Amino acid sequence: MIREKLYELKEWKGVVHTTWNPNGPGVIRIHMIPPKFRLFHFVPSTVILNGQDVLPINEAWAILLTEFIRGVNSFGDGQMSREILDDIMSEVFHRVRSVYPTVSDELLKEDLQTIVSTFDDIARNKVPAIDIGVMSLSEYAPHMTAPHRMDLMVSAMTKDGKWACNQHCLHCYAAGQKYAETKELSTDEWKKIIDRCKAARIPQITFTGGEPTLRKDLVELIRYSRWFVTRLNTNGILLTEQLSKDLMDAELDSVQVTLYSQIEEIHNELVGSKHFKDTINGIKNALAAGLNLSVNTPLCSLNKDYVGMLEFLHELGVRYVTCSGLIVTGNATSDASRQSQLTSDELYEILRAAKEYTDNHDMEIDFTSPGWIDSGKLAQLHMVVPSCGACLSNMAINPDGRVIPCQSWLSDDTLGDMLKDSWKKIWNGRKCKKIRMESAKADGICPLRKMNEGEVVHE
Repeated sequence: MIREKLYELKEWKGVVHTTWNPNGPGVIRIHMIPPKFRLFHFVPSTVILNGQDVLPINEAWAILLTEFIRGVNSFGDGQMSREILDDIMSEVFHRVRSVYPTVSDELLKEDLQTIVSTFDDIARNKVPAIDIGVMSLSEYAPHMTAPHRMDLMVSAMTKDGKWACNQHCLHCYAAGQKYAETKELSTDEWKKIIDRCKAARIPQITFTGGEPTLRKDLVELIRYSRWFVTRLNTNGILLTEQLSKDLMDAELDSVQVTLYSQIEEIHNELVGSKHFKDTINGIKNALAAGLNLSVNTPLCSLNKDYVGMLEFLHELGVRYVTCSGLIVTGNATSDASRQSQLTSDELYEILRAAKEYTDNHDMEIDFTSPGWIDSGKLAQLHMVVPSCGACLSNMAINPDGRVIPCQSWLSDDTLGDMLKDSWKKIWNGRKCKKIRMESAKADGICPLRKMNEGEVVHE
């Protein structure tokens, strides 16, 4: 134990990160997050693959992976010869044996091959040959020092008393909320925040809004964030051919476009603007540029023909889709929105048919709203059961730099200022801890729904 703990103190100063096969079809972005140091306890490290799959690895594997990643990163770009790889492996094993002096090179090589093949299988949606175990976020929460994802709300919904977004969605979660109108930070201020996210060991950031493509410096900010797994949430209106190419050049990992319906009139009614054709062109441009694209659809009574939407998207070449119930904040608390909300049973029937379609057409689907559909029913569909990640797996920074539990949580007091407060002060603050404890319960319901139903989870 002494050698391992000395290694932790000396070597684990932050996230260990690399990209395997960056120019190939099997690219794997790896972020290994060491746990909070505890002297007399071994706590698994967390590995996040492509900003998506979260898995625990034990102390010995974490040390071996750390040294292997450092060895590979020291080589730089380009094709690695067998001779160079052998030299790297020799140095890696030498360093690992300083912690485990009795372990042979053969065993270390076998373990490393198992790690690499397991990561590759998971990244390619294959079942790995070995069971590396499961650790829920609720179990891991006490050992976390930061969320796994930070959403950067780089554009405001309202500026100077005027609506700034290029849509006015019927179900907009931000409309009318306390922090929907704020000043926007400059490029340099956002870069400082991005630097602080890296220092806080946050491996993934999402650029969102408002509508992030309204910012002229969006590509610059994404390019500046290449250390992270980067995602973009957009309505797709401004995803021109050139912007899509620029985002690809900036190494954006994925983009999510929200499309409400394959029927132009329904989509335009739900977004409050006549931009259906622009959004469709944005989807086409993103695909043509080679961006990893998913399409998200919040479901309601007006667009419940979701299988028809999937047929439309399949024809466009879209493979990844997500759908959700409504986030009951902002406009979604209005009478007009509530009248179109679906029941749990209605959502389940829509999702059941959608899952059958995607399974038969080489598409993948996720449902993202915790508590809207019974977890047992989702399990029967072989779908991941969503849970609230506020102050746990994800947090958000609003357009003026203040931190909030998630990007929909705009009506409550903020948790701190990312430009002024230390990350430890924000993360370990009383309010942040309380919300994290609620999220860690994984009770299957969004806290914002609780608030709107009268059960307050904040102070």
